[in-house]
Amino acid sequence: MQAKVIIPHNLLAVIIERLCHELLENHQDFSESVIIGIQPKGVFVAERIASALRKILQKNIPLGFLDITFFRDDFRKREKPLSANTTKIDFLIEGRKVVLIDDVLYTGRTVRAALDAMLAFGRPASVDLLVLIDRKYARDLPIEAKYIGKAVHTFANERVKVELKEQGFEQDTIWLQKNS
Repeated sequence: MQAKVIIPHNLLAVIIERLCHELLENHQDFSESVIIGIQPKGVFVAERIASALRKILQKNIPLGFLDITFFRDDFRKREKPLSANTTKIDFLIEGRKVVLIDDVLYTGRTVRAALDAMLAFGRPASVDLLVLIDRKYARDLPIEAKYIGKAVHTFANERVKVELKEQGFEQDTIWLQKNS
């Protein structure tokens, strides 16, 4: 399997900082906004974004984690049963601006499931999608991210692999792997 680094560890911090400043342009002081990370890997990115925003704004930013396991359209098609992750949203999203965060946007089906799952916590005023990697040319649904770390043109035989320190890796690296 061939692999090429698309975001090295030293660039990821710069991308996170840029994304935070883009968020601040549209969400100002986050008084009407919340951050929700999609389980599992979107949580790590959401935690980093929330932490950086807290440092910039010097205030707490509501941060939640959303499990979409049973909202996916393919969860019954797997050979072995899926195990759910934890949903932790201890605030209402009714009428608030939600920044939904995931690591990679591919077909859009994960985001669709997240939108469905989110409705259990209220109806937001708006939802903005933030992703580290936007895989172009692979969408099944008309879903686009408003905040993008890096757009990558990929083929069906390629896979984006996100390795973060929070997952136990020595350093942060995002790879584009070509399956043989």
